[in-house]
Amino acid sequence: MTKLTDKIYHDEDAARAHFERIRWPDGRTCHHCGVVDNSTLLKGKTTRPGLYKCNACRKPFTATMGTIYERSHIPLHKWLLATHLMCSSKKGISAAQLHRNLGFGSYRTAWFMAHRIREAMRSDRPAPMGGEGQTVEADETYFGRKAGVETPQGGFRHKLCVVSLVNRDTGEARSVFTDKTTHEAVAAVVRANVDRESRLVTDDHVHYWKIGKEFAAHQRVRHSIGEYGRGDVHTNTIEGFFSIFKRGMRGIYQHCGSQHLHRYLAEYDFRYTYREATGCDDTERTKRAVAGTIGRRLMYARPNLTRA
Repeated sequence: MTKLTDKIYHDEDAARAHFERIRWPDGRTCHHCGVVDNSTLLKGKTTRPGLYKCNACRKPFTATMGTIYERSHIPLHKWLLATHLMCSSKKGISAAQLHRNLGFGSYRTAWFMAHRIREAMRSDRPAPMGGEGQTVEADETYFGRKAGVETPQGGFRHKLCVVSLVNRDTGEARSVFTDKTTHEAVAAVVRANVDRESRLVTDDHVHYWKIGKEFAAHQRVRHSIGEYGRGDVHTNTIEGFFSIFKRGMRGIYQHCGSQHLHRYLAEYDFRYTYREATGCDDTERTKRAVAGTIGRRLMYARPNLTRA
């Protein structure tokens, strides 16, 4: 278990050395030309710490170039501490709490910082989940409010639809939200994210009747008649994921605009996928999140902070 007294969370030199080990596990690599282990640490009086000069292309670079930390005025050790707090809090930690814990002068700084970390948690989803012999549970839930809907219209039609998938065998979770609740919208999410050789397990909602025929097997648990399990045919795994998600969103974050919901979903997907049951403790989970900062920038061009 990671201790909050670790130097990497309080000392800038230790934090930089820690990040360099994560960024360059196979040797220091030039950000410009890609040459490995052919650079020199610059030590001038006016040179900022951690600046290297490539001996091949003669250009300067640092470990934070091309990451969410680039050109940030926030010390790197505070970035690492914030990442650890978000990764080790099962239901999340609010920007207001980060603001207090990290001693920022502005709540907006903590809010923007948290969104950058969520961007680092976002999966690139290179391939469909599941496969031959694997079981994927699929289900949808409703959260928040659609843009432009001022007054709830009853039921769920004023809310955003969140479609989530959980692989029972690997523990991976993926979530996608849509402002449409049609069969086609839900089927599109399942079709794009689940391998056709998988066994698909859902409830008996009509959304899944047609799409289920495209998979190796499709089994439904009949919630409509009070059935919640039939051997290993159940959606208890994904219902557990929804429980964590909703408790966190309602109890910790409380408010979330539709333009940012995809990042909150990425946060919950990340923590669930890399939970202790899948072999990841807080330390490993934080390292994975820090490694996810590489190659990503999240910037807002306008003061009103619209969706990136």
